[in-house]
Amino acid sequence: MAGIYIHIPFCKKACFYCDFHFSTSLRFKDDMIDAILKEIGTQQKYLEGKTLETIYFGGGTPSLLNKEELTLIINTVSENFEIIENPEITLEANPDDLTIEKLKELKAVGINRLSIGVQSFFDEHLKWMNRAHSALESEACIKNAQEIGFQNITIDLIYGMPNLTDKQWEENIKKALSLNAPHISAYNLTVEKNTALAHFVKKGKYQPLSDEKGAKQFSYLIETLERNGFEQYETSNFAKDKLYSIHNSSYWRGKHYLGIGPSAHSYNGNSRQWNIANNKKYIDAISNNENQFEIEKLSNADKINEHLLIGLRTIWGCNLNFIESLATENSYKQFMNELTVQIEKKMVTLDKNNIFLTPKGKLFADRIASDLFVE
Repeated sequence: MAGIYIHIPFCKKACFYCDFHFSTSLRFKDDMIDAILKEIGTQQKYLEGKTLETIYFGGGTPSLLNKEELTLIINTVSENFEIIENPEITLEANPDDLTIEKLKELKAVGINRLSIGVQSFFDEHLKWMNRAHSALESEACIKNAQEIGFQNITIDLIYGMPNLTDKQWEENIKKALSLNAPHISAYNLTVEKNTALAHFVKKGKYQPLSDEKGAKQFSYLIETLERNGFEQYETSNFAKDKLYSIHNSSYWRGKHYLGIGPSAHSYNGNSRQWNIANNKKYIDAISNNENQFEIEKLSNADKINEHLLIGLRTIWGCNLNFIESLATENSYKQFMNELTVQIEKKMVTLDKNNIFLTPKGKLFADRIASDLFVE
């Protein structure tokens, strides 16, 4: 099985913290749709005949697409790839786009999972982030989506903001739980290079972020959601009743996927490729039948290190047999020595040849993975 990701690089506004590829100008929107449709056809063989189980519209803000555009893209995918009978089709959406009419259109075209970028249920935080929606719009769109028949909904939240008090974070989680969404994704705010947030922090307009505060709010998130029947199946993702994101889980479990659109990434087990992150250059390259992507061949060490970096964040963990099969004798010895250190520090546990993070280790997932990397 495999998945396809479609990047829609347009947004109404630029969120201050975001470093994803997007444009606030819709000038090339029609040309972009044409290019995306053409790329789907030209990349038909990339997945080597694997059947699609997921289609994911990300961005950017894919909820800016109309019914006809979404239908055209989904139909083009189905014309070029074999798809299972009831695929998971996810669309990332901003609350201000999800009117009742829009929700009905999304339902009609086959979208069956919504990833809603709420971020906070406090207007002061939404303004601070330069979001386009209000807290009331967030609550209303989730309730409307459920009434229209969307059961598979995930709510995105952000913690670790300088102006987010612990009490407000508790209220955000409480509100999310009261809305009965079966999936919650929560991310610790980070200051990415070349973002407005990075500029504001550097100039002293915004307070620096506190690692201690983020860790405290993360711990409260885990405890509260688990107490309410959610399973933390990936560091930032929590689900009830095993209603995991099938598409995102495929990334974390090493399945193959094809990325379509500017800046989109693809993976086929032996290499990764990524499209150019420039709307005009992407459109021109597709129109002229030129390569619009770069390719990186993965070494055995790359494969091991990616397995560690991604797998340790999940309930599936990392497999020692996989690591040993790809490692050299010396690199595996180095890895096992470091693994022993991490076990003694109670950062990881070993169970039936699989490595898992402990509750303590979850606070330092990326650092632990880096310490375990092989050369």
